[in-house]
Amino acid sequence: MTGTSPDNDERAAVLATARRAKDAAVDLATASRAAKDTALIAMADALVKHSDVIVTANAIDVARAKENGTAEGIVDRLTLTPDRIRDIADALRDVADLADPVGVVIRGWTQPNGLQIRQVRVPLGVLGIIYEARPNVTVDAAGLGLKSGNAVLLRGSSSAYDSNTALVNVMQDALEASGLPRDAVQLVPGTSHESVKHLITARGLVDVVIPRGGAALIRSVVEDSTVPSIETGIGNCHVYVDKDADVEKAVRILVNAKAQRPSVCNAAETFLVHQDIAATFLPAALTALKDAGVTVHGDERIAPYVDASGVGFAPVTDEDWEVEYYSYDIAAGVVDSLEDALRHIRKWGSGHTEAIVTDSVSSAQRFVAGVDAAAVMVNASTRFTDGGEFGFGAEIGISTQKLHARGPMGLPELTSTTYVVTGDGQVRG
Repeated sequence: MTGTSPDNDERAAVLATARRAKDAAVDLATASRAAKDTALIAMADALVKHSDVIVTANAIDVARAKENGTAEGIVDRLTLTPDRIRDIADALRDVADLADPVGVVIRGWTQPNGLQIRQVRVPLGVLGIIYEARPNVTVDAAGLGLKSGNAVLLRGSSSAYDSNTALVNVMQDALEASGLPRDAVQLVPGTSHESVKHLITARGLVDVVIPRGGAALIRSVVEDSTVPSIETGIGNCHVYVDKDADVEKAVRILVNAKAQRPSVCNAAETFLVHQDIAATFLPAALTALKDAGVTVHGDERIAPYVDASGVGFAPVTDEDWEVEYYSYDIAAGVVDSLEDALRHIRKWGSGHTEAIVTDSVSSAQRFVAGVDAAAVMVNASTRFTDGGEFGFGAEIGISTQKLHARGPMGLPELTSTTYVVTGDGQVRG
């Protein structure tokens, strides 16, 4: 007797989920703003109401992660508390307050022959979101997908499976009670890598896949997917302190960029300081970093300033220059010029966020023109590269590619466009 393999069963389950999402996307594409906003508020209220259920499920994931020796920064990303759930719910309410991108006319004109042409925003359709141990992404992706008229297939990591299951169940119940399709938000079946493969090769059912996570995850999805993908990159972010920087301002920005929350992609992983200001800046900066609990991985020109500050120190390596730490560690070096800083960033940067601290307009302009990044900060912390901080509400991710969307991806970035051409009987000669 011939049976089916577990892999075939899993593939069938993933494709069945995608088909349900495709059907739900049809209904969502024409849903009114009022209907979508009502559902978003209902989802937010339900998350808070059932926070005890969610926290209980999350505790299973957190305990498993600790037993497996997961890094502290990753455990922090995984952990949900009642306060964090309230924050996540508030992000949904913020999305409800935002303008609906669907139906917005980007541009329009009338041809000499009388044809009226409009370019109008429309949903992408079915979004596949693949991400690691961050259950808040489950809610952010669901909310942004719903508001932009897209059905969402969520494939979080197996380490957050219990948390994501609880979150999706709560949101699906709220959706259904609000009159929108329950299948507008679904968890992708399976916890193996094969379930990811089935999702990213479901061309024709899934319209776009968006990976969020470390370099290995993103590379795997981008290279193996037959579904169009939007690449979100790792955050090897730099803070460059120019020779014309205000030292107090520079120290404040650096410490915030590194230590305010080190386990996120917009945290600074390297700082560079111009040689002309190093003797003034480094004593203050290293002391402040020590007070924040940061260990510095510095070059030989940083080393002479270490003992007086008492900061934790290790000699920098090539791995330090390129790594995304997710921890209270930072690489550091002294450069001879702004151009040297730019060369260093071009070599080691990930195209996410780069910052300069300077009082020189010309230096700021040269830095902005010379770095290749989704966001460039002038006299501000790298931590501001964020959909909420940009006024987008929750974000689906930060794109480091150059096609379709770049930087924090809010509602408009989750739409495509349709040209609507209106005539009065015109035919082409």
